Amino acid sequence: MQRTAFLTCLLTVSLMNQVSGLETVTGKYGDTVEIPCNRGLVSDEGVTFVKWKSDKDGNILVKHTGQNATIPNDGNYKNRVSIKKDFGLVITQVSLADQKTFTCMVVAADDILEYPVQLVIYKTPLQPQIANLTTAMEIGKLTTLAECHTEGANPAANITWFKNKTPLIADGTAVKITSDVAVDKATGLSTTNSKLEYTAVKEDINSKFTCQVQHIKSANMDSSPLVFTVNYPSETVSFHVLPDGPVKEGDNVTLKCMADGNPPPTRYNFYIKGEKKTVEKSNIFILSNVTRQNTGEYKCSLVDNEKLAASKNITVEYLDVIFSTTGKVSKKLGESFDTTIDIKASGKTETFCKKGSEKLVGPPKFASLKYTDTGVYECVVTMLGLKKTQTFDLNVHGQPVIRSLTKKRGDGTNKILSCEAEGSPKPTVQWITNGTEVKIQESEHVNGKITYYITVSPRANVTVSCTVSNDLGSDTRSIDVSSLVEDVTMDKQDQSEDYGDQTALAVGIVVGLMLAALLIGLAYWLYMKKFRQGSWKTGEKEDGSAEESKKLEENQSQKAEV
Repeated sequence: MQRTAFLTCLLTVSLMNQVSGLETVTGKYGDTVEIPCNRGLVSDEGVTFVKWKSDKDGNILVKHTGQNATIPNDGNYKNRVSIKKDFGLVITQVSLADQKTFTCMVVAADDILEYPVQLVIYKTPLQPQIANLTTAMEIGKLTTLAECHTEGANPAANITWFKNKTPLIADGTAVKITSDVAVDKATGLSTTNSKLEYTAVKEDINSKFTCQVQHIKSANMDSSPLVFTVNYPSETVSFHVLPDGPVKEGDNVTLKCMADGNPPPTRYNFYIKGEKKTVEKSNIFILSNVTRQNTGEYKCSLVDNEKLAASKNITVEYLDVIFSTTGKVSKKLGESFDTTIDIKASGKTETFCKKGSEKLVGPPKFASLKYTDTGVYECVVTMLGLKKTQTFDLNVHGQPVIRSLTKKRGDGTNKILSCEAEGSPKPTVQWITNGTEVKIQESEHVNGKITYYITVSPRANVTVSCTVSNDLGSDTRSIDVSSLVEDVTMDKQDQSEDYGDQTALAVGIVVGLMLAALLIGLAYWLYMKKFRQGSWKTGEKEDGSAEESKKLEENQSQKAEV
């Protein structure tokens, strides 16, 4: 009894002498934790025994000097605690049940010391999870978007909602955030849950919402971005005509009605020439093969709200062209001929005409047709993508006329005759040679012109006739063709006559030169005579010497002889 009273007295004095304040040790859930005894400053000198205890569990571990530590068999620390050389307590696999105050009691020969230590256990939360996710929100209506929760934390985690990386602040009207924390009875770990209610605006289209888990012992963790469909009623309607550009007769025209609501309407009214037509599950109406009668105002509206409407005027462009001349046309040579184009159109037109590759100015007109006017003519009228084309094939016909009938010498005894004619259709030819053997050829018939050739070898003088004819008439010409013997005789006579003509020409030239020299000499003599008379009258000397005068007279005499 005396010893017990003595120890109690020592413990009371020790507690009174301890410094106020409680040491705290933090450990991670599931890890091993070391709790120091007096911060590891206890010396084993003079220590009788050391005991670790807690208010809830009583004695946890007792260590007498020179003996092994003893651990109660019925405690929840069996096989989980041990003591270090400096009397620190080691606990493995800590849980929230270990979050309490542990006391290290050191009993010495003359003193009893106690060192309480508070053990705090923490656990980081798991990644945020999204539940009760909606898919769409409506403008002006408070909608529950999603719930975000995280579990397995100590202390409890906090959850913050973000829109486009900006924290959402609950205002109780447009934004409501409801959070709660639940503690697992078995583990003591906390689960935090947060529900977001939000009133959308049109600008929230494509906005990204996230929830973020925050904890004092871990980095912030964000959920995957959440994007919601924003539903809102239509405010305007637009009307489109496809394809863009002018609408032409024969086109298929698509009328398209569009509203700016989300989701877009699926039913529309189209007003076609004042008649209402409703389309379901579509926003288009097709006008097929339009004509000028389709010109007018077209309109579309919502079925549920016909005041939301739009309209557009459509003008169907048209081009009517009547050509006065088409197909194959036959005209007579020298005849006048005009073509006309009658145009009715909804706009300004352009007309182009050509003959082959040759461009013409306006529709073809002819004051007097020639064979060269024969050909294929094409006229094109265009307007705003519309095009009308017409062609005609003009043939100029005329009675054949022989323009020339000529002959020339060929090889040996041959003579080549050419009969050049004009006429259309192409004339046929007939040669009359009085039985002389002939070889016939012809040129190409171009622009009404054609030349026929024959080669003859006459043994006597003959008269050859060329006759050309077609459906409109005929023409004939004749030419005399001599034999080869007569040609040779005529050639010799021609040569003799040519020689006499050349001799006469030479004689005439010589006589003319002599007369010219005589006239020049006479003129000079008269001049000199007059000059000398003037010198005698004045008593002046003549220019030059007598020798020079003599030379001049000699030169003049020589010219006269020539």
